Amino acid sequence: MTRITPAQAWAELLRGNERFTAGQPAHPRQDIERLSELKDAQAPSVALFGCSDSRLAAEIIFDKGLGDLFVVRNAGQIISDSVIGSLEYAVGVLGVSLILVLGHDNCGAVGGAIALLDPENPGFPPHVTELVSKITPAVRRVAGAQKLFGADGSVDFAAIDTMEVGREHLRDTISELLETSELISESIASGNLAVVGANYRLSEGMVVPDVVVGVIE
Repeated sequence: MTRITPAQAWAELLRGNERFTAGQPAHPRQDIERLSELKDAQAPSVALFGCSDSRLAAEIIFDKGLGDLFVVRNAGQIISDSVIGSLEYAVGVLGVSLILVLGHDNCGAVGGAIALLDPENPGFPPHVTELVSKITPAVRRVAGAQKLFGADGSVDFAAIDTMEVGREHLRDTISELLETSELISESIASGNLAVVGANYRLSEGMVVPDVVVGVIE
C-alpha cells in the first residue's frame, strides 16, 4: 500500500469531520466485507491519542471506518509509557503518517485537576489522583496568568478558565511526547510524520487544530 503524506492524512481527517458536522457522514469501510480485508493485517494512516471521554468516539467524529485509525485513549490524554509505546508502534511498525492528539472542552480530567488543588476538595481515589495530577502544572500556569493567586497563596478555583487549562495541557502533552520519543521526533524531522494537537468542541462536533509539529500543508 502506498504511504500517504502527513498533509494528505490531515486533509482526510478534516473532510471526515466536515461530513460529520454537516450531518452527512458517509460511514466508509464499516461493512462486513471490510472485515475480510483486515483479517491478516492493518495499515492505518493516522494514530489518534485522545481522552477516553465517551463523547469522543474517534471513528464517528472523523467519519472513518475499520482499520483507518490506530486509537490510543485514556482519561485526559495523559502521557505514559504504554501510550508512548503504542504510538511508537503505530509510527515504527504500522507506518502512520500522522499523530493526532485530541483534547476537548468540558473535560472531566481537567476539572479534576483543578479540584485537586482546592483544599476543600474531599479528594479522589488514589489512581485518579495520580492521573489528574499530571494536569496540575497547566492549572497553575493558567491561574498565574489570570492572576488568580491571592496574597496568601489561595486560588479562586471557580474563576479558572477550564478551556485554557485544556489547551495548555494539550501543548504539554505534545511537548512530553516529543521529548520522550526519539523515534517520533526523528520521524517528524525526516518529513514522514506530523503531530497535530487539536481540541474537539462538544457542542458543535468540530475539531479545531491548536499545535502543529511537522508539515501538514
